[in-house]
Amino acid sequence: MTKFSLPISALIAASSLLFATSCQTSSTPNNSATTPSNTATGIPIGIALAQTSNVALLGQEGIAGAKIAEKYFNDQSGANSTKIKLIVQDTSGDEQGTINAFQTLINKDKVAGIVGPTLSQQAFSADPIAERAKVPVIGASNTAKGIPEIGDYVARVSAPVSIVAPNSVKAALKIEPKIKKVAVFYAQNDAFNRSETEIFQQTVKEQGLEIVTVQKFQTTDTDFQTQSTNAINLKPDLIIISGLAADGGNLVRQLRELGYKGIIIGGNGFNTSNIFAVCKALCDGVLVAQAYSPEHPGTINQAFRKIYLEQYKKEPPQFSAQAFAAVQVYVEALQALNKKSDIKKLTLEQLRVELNKQLLTGKYDTPLGEIAFTPVGDVIQKDFYVAQLKVDKDGTKGKFEFLK
Repeated sequence: MTKFSLPISALIAASSLLFATSCQTSSTPNNSATTPSNTATGIPIGIALAQTSNVALLGQEGIAGAKIAEKYFNDQSGANSTKIKLIVQDTSGDEQGTINAFQTLINKDKVAGIVGPTLSQQAFSADPIAERAKVPVIGASNTAKGIPEIGDYVARVSAPVSIVAPNSVKAALKIEPKIKKVAVFYAQNDAFNRSETEIFQQTVKEQGLEIVTVQKFQTTDTDFQTQSTNAINLKPDLIIISGLAADGGNLVRQLRELGYKGIIIGGNGFNTSNIFAVCKALCDGVLVAQAYSPEHPGTINQAFRKIYLEQYKKEPPQFSAQAFAAVQVYVEALQALNKKSDIKKLTLEQLRVELNKQLLTGKYDTPLGEIAFTPVGDVIQKDFYVAQLKVDKDGTKGKFEFLK
């Protein structure tokens, strides 16, 4: 399936979005062709992220970033501008919860577009629903192979794992050039982690290293004694884990408790400050590749970072920055679209279609740096990082320290 192939336009500031004062209605078989009933209070954008289950450690950070974006851009918009209104639906941690959230946002809440879901596993189940309804979706934390290819209405601001993951392996080799043997762990019940471990294993082989064992687990597991013991007995110099914050953090903790002293790499599921509450002081030293740094010098990132620090008293994590960026894409695409054609005269069905076309053509200066989209909807991003988790000895304070 192919996407719209359009040239990239110049970045258009979010501060001049025009106010829609009326609604136009019509009916279609899927009940999606009316303009949003609450346009006067803001164009509705759906946020489909996990607020419950073990995935909530990631989803809640995404919601925080999205809400900061909502207030920031609405405050910038001025008295005579159309604002956005976020409508949040909890996907929980499974596919059915995500499907339910998408259906509610599309058919009941009548959103113009959706940010989400939290996991790639959920995206493979729910994104086709949005595709059939012709509702644009921007994934803010979906990095598995094949996400943008789901359909014409599916894009993402989260860089694919194939670009991000190898950076942490290369960083580990700079820290310890004598690494030879590698043990790999991954959550076999999650599509992203299966995709990520393939990239990790490929990178390990390309670096001339030996994979001595591949250990599987479930994202719901809490006891990793058997897998950890099996791996440690093979004396690996490096351990690579593809899991989520709860299971991955517990695995790190148990590896350290069993005496493993080598370097540990965590995958994208470790990109949350919530990891510190799971493995505490035993998180110290874990390497994590990232698509965001709070220290990025861009003006929009400086503003985002300041707001996040004021609200949460800690540095903003990657998932918050990516969700902010996803909302920003919708805001600036709506503004650009409104300059071409008065959006208050569009039906909801028309708005969704035209918005999807527009967002793929833009260039956006976000907290992630400057981004754009390929014709298929994958993010184009140039700035990437590797951080090392640094935790106080008592385990009460932790941070991501970026390597140079």
